[in-house]
Amino acid sequence: MSTWSTPQRIWLTGATSGIGKALATRLLAEGHQLALSARNADALAELSEGFPDALVLPLDISDHQAVLAAGRRIEARFGALDLALFNAGTCEYLDAQNFDMALIERVFTPNVYGTLYCVEAALPLLRRARGEGHPARLAAVSSASAYLPLPRAEAYGASKAALGHFLESLRLDLHGEGIAVSVIHPGFVKTPLSDRNDFPMPMRISPEQAAEAILAGLARGRLDIHFPRRFTYLVKLLGILPATLRLRIGLRMVRDTSSTQEKRS
Repeated sequence: MSTWSTPQRIWLTGATSGIGKALATRLLAEGHQLALSARNADALAELSEGFPDALVLPLDISDHQAVLAAGRRIEARFGALDLALFNAGTCEYLDAQNFDMALIERVFTPNVYGTLYCVEAALPLLRRARGEGHPARLAAVSSASAYLPLPRAEAYGASKAALGHFLESLRLDLHGEGIAVSVIHPGFVKTPLSDRNDFPMPMRISPEQAAEAILAGLARGRLDIHFPRRFTYLVKLLGILPATLRLRIGLRMVRDTSSTQEKRS
């Protein structure tokens, strides 16, 4: 069953892995006009095999000029965009005892600036869809970690919170143009990135389940798409507790680093 009643013109980033791959597989099967972006050109070619109408755009979203060039290619091929769905991002965890600005920049650059480069490239195409009388929506993947500060997530959580704040503000300024903005807050999803995690991941779901939740939320016009809800509602609740309570809960998750420090001394 198709998510939308008519084919959509969609730009999807981070299309070759995890949630992005599950989204791409579903959208290609539904027959949408799909522009697919990721860094791995070979993986993009394999993903789009058998779908000659797919537009393959190998791309590092951290490259501002390359993103703008991708936008021009989409314009030449599709004319406009009905949906910009920005999923690409990265995750690294910070060791506060070895404060690493290079790590923070590696996380912020794609998660915040790279996604906003894509927003810049997509907005004229979304406006063109509105000019044609079509609905237009901008959506990007944040994280449930944006709701609640967690140990070692200084860079990742802050980058996703910054992205969400930016997009919610942009939602207000685009409302008059009829361009909707959705922010997506997944909990734990089994992906190559999360497979590297060395801590428990409660209620982790599959990429296919995540894609289903995202597409269902987009089709319903939801502004905050979060899942699995039994997990994200709990995180939301914890995030609005008084700071002292959040501190107590967060400290229970902090690792005992004394043995590590002893080895360094």
